[in-house]
Amino acid sequence: MTTTERLLPAGFTELEPYVEDWAKPTRQERYDMRLAKNMTELGAFYDAIAPRAEEAIAHLDTLDLDALPEPELRLLRLLFSLILVSYAVNVFEQPSIPDAGAAFFDTLVEPAV
Repeated sequence: MTTTERLLPAGFTELEPYVEDWAKPTRQERYDMRLAKNMTELGAFYDAIAPRAEEAIAHLDTLDLDALPEPELRLLRLLFSLILVSYAVNVFEQPSIPDAGAAFFDTLVEPAV
């Protein structure tokens, strides 16, 4: 990446500190990141991204999801991570799924985006 390349679209630069950890290309990588973080870290991510989610979705809705530029693709992946993290923050109150033991789920096919 060149020094002039944007990590995220204009207007979303304050979210760039989360790109390295959370703009992962697969659901499994995003889920693994959720499990690797503590609740303070998950809460900080959630608190940063959630208030901007509707604006991010509105921005992405103006584009062809099959041909997103890299900054917009990273923004979309942050939204995917927000979905995973929201369960930990708002429902489970812990990174893992309670009472699930060693259960896990595999993704057979990733979304086309």
